[in-house]
Amino acid sequence: MQFFVDSADCAEIRALSELGLVDGVTTNPSLVAKTGRGFFEVVREICAIVPGPVSAEVVATDTDGMLAEGGQLAALAKNVVVKLPLTQAGLRAAAAFRQKRIATNVTLCFSAVQALLAAKAGATYVSPFIGRLDDIGEDGTALIGAMRALYDRHGLTTKILAASIRHAEHVEAAARLGADCATMPPKILRRLDAHELTQKGLDAFLQDWNASGLKFE
Repeated sequence: MQFFVDSADCAEIRALSELGLVDGVTTNPSLVAKTGRGFFEVVREICAIVPGPVSAEVVATDTDGMLAEGGQLAALAKNVVVKLPLTQAGLRAAAAFRQKRIATNVTLCFSAVQALLAAKAGATYVSPFIGRLDDIGEDGTALIGAMRALYDRHGLTTKILAASIRHAEHVEAAARLGADCATMPPKILRRLDAHELTQKGLDAFLQDWNASGLKFE
């Protein structure tokens, strides 16, 4: 499963990329606004840092507006993926972009039926928001399994990009249930390696080594 970082912080993205942990990036106007920089400027820089897909979101709510904005975003770099909302207008835009061979990420997916529509429209990625489903008392990770079953049964090639990741258990469940990728904030990605027994084991090894008088040579 690919790991994407959900951020517009170029320094953070660069640092995680240097660790070999980032396959792609998802971002949106809200995240870019926090940087205080221009939207296109930030998207261009992210695309230069990460060779993998970079989802950049339109703000228009009508199909024509999405097509115009998405075309501008796609022109910024070859690895831009145009991010569209899962609405009728967004689905129409996804179908049009498919004809133009422009990659899309249909976002804000909360049901398997919505995911089926996105795939039929030709979305490259669809982003189920599993954490937000958990927030309203539903099992967000169950949606991943339902989508995987539908896509496999019907030979649909749209990639499942698990989003709204809140903790390591979400990442594990998404991988186990067949998500193709998962996007998460930097703080979540940085904590995936943490386990108390790993640290205890390392501390014990170092204590034994220091007591031994041995040298690494």
